[in-house]
Amino acid sequence: MLATPPQPHDVYLSHFKTPKAAPQVPTRPNPRSVAQHWLDRFSEVLSSGDASRLSTVFHQDSWWRDHVALSWDLRTLHGLSAIISFLSPILSSVNLRPLSLAADGDAYAPSIVTPLPELDWVQSIFTFETSTGRGRGFLRLAQAGDGDWKAHMLYTALDEIKGHEESTGARRAHGGQNSSLGANWFERRQQTYDFVDSEPTALIIGAGQAGLNLAARLQALGLSTLIVDRQARVGDNWRSRYRTLVTHDPVTYAHMSYLPFPSNWPLYTPKDKLGDWFEAYASLMELNIWLSASVNSATYSPSSKTWSVDIRKADGSKRTLHPSQLILATGHSGEPRIPTFPGQDSFKGTIYHGSAHKDATPASAQGKKILVVGTGNSGHDIAQNYYEAGAASVTMLQRSGTYVLQAEKGGHMLHAGTYDETGPPTEAADIYSQSLPLPVQFALGRNLTAAIKEVEKENLDGLEKAGFKVDFGHDGSGLFRKYMTKGGGYYIDVGCSELITSGKVKVVRCAEGIAALEANGVRLADGNFIDADVVVLATGYDNMRTSCRKILGNEVAEKVIDVWDLDDEGELNGMWRPSGHPNFWYMGGNLALCRIYSKFLALQIKAVDAGLSNK
Repeated sequence: MLATPPQPHDVYLSHFKTPKAAPQVPTRPNPRSVAQHWLDRFSEVLSSGDASRLSTVFHQDSWWRDHVALSWDLRTLHGLSAIISFLSPILSSVNLRPLSLAADGDAYAPSIVTPLPELDWVQSIFTFETSTGRGRGFLRLAQAGDGDWKAHMLYTALDEIKGHEESTGARRAHGGQNSSLGANWFERRQQTYDFVDSEPTALIIGAGQAGLNLAARLQALGLSTLIVDRQARVGDNWRSRYRTLVTHDPVTYAHMSYLPFPSNWPLYTPKDKLGDWFEAYASLMELNIWLSASVNSATYSPSSKTWSVDIRKADGSKRTLHPSQLILATGHSGEPRIPTFPGQDSFKGTIYHGSAHKDATPASAQGKKILVVGTGNSGHDIAQNYYEAGAASVTMLQRSGTYVLQAEKGGHMLHAGTYDETGPPTEAADIYSQSLPLPVQFALGRNLTAAIKEVEKENLDGLEKAGFKVDFGHDGSGLFRKYMTKGGGYYIDVGCSELITSGKVKVVRCAEGIAALEANGVRLADGNFIDADVVVLATGYDNMRTSCRKILGNEVAEKVIDVWDLDDEGELNGMWRPSGHPNFWYMGGNLALCRIYSKFLALQIKAVDAGLSNK
């Protein structure tokens, strides 16, 4: 395994401790009785208004993850003292009231699980109310040395704001009537879409999964929302990618807000099919989208707390809008990271970034020597594409180790029992999947990573034998940490590993990478030379803040924070939460994270609009 530099939040991994358990007894406790007894005691402590009494129901080394229920932010509190310090000044105003445990037969009803050999948890979903809203949480109780069950991990997540509930279910819109008086649905829809005599409350830049999910959530909360996108059709951000692209996440994990994929949808979605789904979703959700439109400038007025956004529309006309909320939803990565090299002008072949790759055809590939720089998802897919198109040779240049797991083996193990055909309803799975603090998920992920490694041993051994360096993540934590901290550094194998293990795609390793380009190829830092007619730079993307700078300018970009990786508490920086600039938000991630976190971001934006938050 490659060593990786320590990160500020690594301390949380070493701080994940298991409470000292009581001596084992012959019979296991009734999980519902244990959970209900704890919930009653927890309610008494909260009602007392004395946060110091939390020591009677929490372990000293406990964790509380909160999504928008206790503050209009995403927080992770580690240790009893941190929890007490956070709750003491807000306990009476928040007025947190636990209500009930999940009923028997429901998903995540009280049960006993054993995440580690030395640790048992009594766990359950529960419901709660606060002074401003209603939500669901997840409790995990561990037994102390004296036999008392106390909270080891607690999660609280807001579902709705009182008085500002979503227009769903019993609160759905009426839809109109058959009267000839007034405008019909189509006419009203056109007026809304054009914003002729109105302004959107929220303006979203980007009509991918991030923008679409968030717009649907905001409109369900009664907030007028407009998306602008430079593409000609909704879904073109996927259609325009390389021809062979298929999603690496299974459909059971990737549902959209309010509208799950049909039960006969393929497990992995081809890019053009996904683009068509986005287009249909936008229509069915009645989302307002201006296509072939671009943002020319945006300025914020602190006095009016509104933006002035100049937009160039498809017909060339210009429109200035004044939303109170501006959301950048162009993807969790920023601009392509395109390195340059000495001697690049002397190179006789073709060099381009992986973001510009469309397809390797026989006409463009046959007889060509291809070098792909980078060994993440895109690098593997592009290498496979060139090999299958008949390239004379395909070589991948690897600088550092890459985590590899097979979609049909480890990929299924990642979601087994949660996001698969046997799993619970998606909303319950979402609560469960987010209920552990990220550093704890990383720590516990070591066991799953080890199990996947054992199942995929043949493939991994073949890769190592072929010269490919496999990296299992920091401290063996695997895929999830790589994604949440780096946004890359892994490959979900959908075919290229076999090409590497069989020698059809070659791997060259050089930690320092390319020293220079020469007329007929690439000189590596270690002195070796690789013949190449085409060099593809699958070198990733910059921080999303670079997109903010490009689209909105330096004034806004200088006030926001960098996006992704974890803060000191263990939550993601910038994404789905206050960005550092008033009334400006980042929205991004894969389909599943966009579904989950669009709710929390929409609730934060609604809270600002309703005067409940000044974030």
